Amino acid sequence: MLPYGRQSIDPSDVAAVVAALGSDWLTTGPRVAQFEADLEAVTGAPCVAVSNGSTALHTAYAAAGIGPGDEVITTPMTFVATASGACLRGATVVFADVEDDTANLDPAAVEAAVTPRTRAVAAVDYAGHPAEYDALRKISERAGAVLIGDAAHAIGSTYHGRPVGTLADLTTYSFFPTKNLTTGEGGAVASPRPDLLDRARTFRTVGLVRDPARLRYPDEGAWHQEVHEFGLNYRLPDVLCALGSAQLRRLAGFKRRRAELTVRYDALLGDLPGLRLPTQREGVDPMRHLYPVRILDGRRREVFDRMRAAGIGVQVNYIPVYWHPVFEDLGYRRGMCPVAETFYAEQLSLPLFVDLTDADQDRVVEALRQILGS
Repeated sequence: MLPYGRQSIDPSDVAAVVAALGSDWLTTGPRVAQFEADLEAVTGAPCVAVSNGSTALHTAYAAAGIGPGDEVITTPMTFVATASGACLRGATVVFADVEDDTANLDPAAVEAAVTPRTRAVAAVDYAGHPAEYDALRKISERAGAVLIGDAAHAIGSTYHGRPVGTLADLTTYSFFPTKNLTTGEGGAVASPRPDLLDRARTFRTVGLVRDPARLRYPDEGAWHQEVHEFGLNYRLPDVLCALGSAQLRRLAGFKRRRAELTVRYDALLGDLPGLRLPTQREGVDPMRHLYPVRILDGRRREVFDRMRAAGIGVQVNYIPVYWHPVFEDLGYRRGMCPVAETFYAEQLSLPLFVDLTDADQDRVVEALRQILGS
């Protein structure tokens, strides 16, 4: 089965992990700080490494002080963790619809959803294409809300010349194997605001405070540490950070290859009836995590099943979040975001990963052409 996404591991990655395994540190050592510095060079903002993309979101909501009584506006066209992280903090999630062309959060829908209880707006850079952060920034500032970017798909992307990581108050990343780079499992939170970054780092480390200037009882002894607010153990080990730093050295090459494959798909599929290709807005330079096409005329299920039967691992990204039973049980109902639901009914992700060969891509295209032409 040809997968829709897959990690790229080379000897330099293996060597980095082996070196970490032979060191004195398997976790909370020097490679964590190095990976965070390497990430900052790409994202444009200081970073805190965490255990995965979902915990990155939970950490970001904690850093933003989200809690009971607060509302968080977000998109339904994402993995469930974008919303569930806010729910786990006791907040109410308000789903706003998406733009028809990018499937990103629609600023107009966000503005209509703002209430006096809005405390955060959480956008998602769907498929690696950054959301409209300038418009979302204006809305969030007027509302007195924190702007959060879920960039699980978008490390390496830029928006009007600015790297994703500098566009929101808090930006989260995922380094799952199918993402643009991998640490096996892993994630990060970036922020240009020192106060938010410090809160994220403390939450990530079980809430522990060791800075003498912040201790309530500073004279207890050199061993002393305190917890002022509850946090969780969301640390990313040195071994995985070593892999992350090695992967970051290859990121520019990853981006070039994903761009080449995207251009080939555009050229090979541009004239195929019954198919709508992904868009790219002016001023955006995406690191394409997905190649999401839209299958028209109600044929998405048929195409999905037949592509899978042909050994091509297409995927659907994503079920509208409020369709999950956990949200249905909270009172959310289908029909809330019609643009997102129409997108979901048509969306299909074609294989896209760095080591996808031209021949494999030709196989994907030929299979899709045969199905849609029959």
